[in-house]
Amino acid sequence: MINLELKKRIFTSIFLISLLILMYFYSYVMIIVLIIVPLIAWIEFYGLISKIFKKNNLRNKILLFFFKSISLLYLLIFSFLLITFKSKSITSEIFIVYSLLISINTDVGGFIFGKIFKGKKLIKTSPNKTISGAFGSLIFSLLLVPFFYQHLGNFKISTLIVITLLISLVSQTGDLFISFLKRKARVKDTGDLLPGHGGFLDRIDGILFAVPFGLILFNFL
Repeated sequence: MINLELKKRIFTSIFLISLLILMYFYSYVMIIVLIIVPLIAWIEFYGLISKIFKKNNLRNKILLFFFKSISLLYLLIFSFLLITFKSKSITSEIFIVYSLLISINTDVGGFIFGKIFKGKKLIKTSPNKTISGAFGSLIFSLLLVPFFYQHLGNFKISTLIVITLLISLVSQTGDLFISFLKRKARVKDTGDLLPGHGGFLDRIDGILFAVPFGLILFNFL
């Protein structure tokens, strides 16, 4: 019998997939999501760093203000980039979708390879991340290349492979960064808005770094 936690994860996953489909077919849904979700992620991030710098001294107050300001600025730029590029052309929409899928495949590949092959830890600050998982993330991201190569015909396949690997690496870096902060804050999840998954930031940590980076690569290479 399916336990309650797994039921929550399945329900939340169906909701997120449905939301992604609506974003792809309806521009106004994508724009609304690109405004609301980063805002929620920022609130969760602020709660996270508040726990890290909870001591009421001048140093922590300065660091808290710094991280709060930088993260808010970054999320504003993130939303601006996506909305701007989304409105430019169909091609830009493909760039967004492709970068997003790379981040998702990176997460899935890391989870599967890490569970199957286990092995040495990738980094001490994130004990659940393994070297085998990191390689699995790269391999799974490359699985998208054959399906999108025709839609991204302006790029040589070698260039597309390099771009894909770079976006995957950035996605992994974002994931590791948020995992490091959660460990410092001594929390498992950044929030509880997504039953079985934690907070929005837990789900989009890699995406927040990978998608803007992918857009820059695709539009300026």
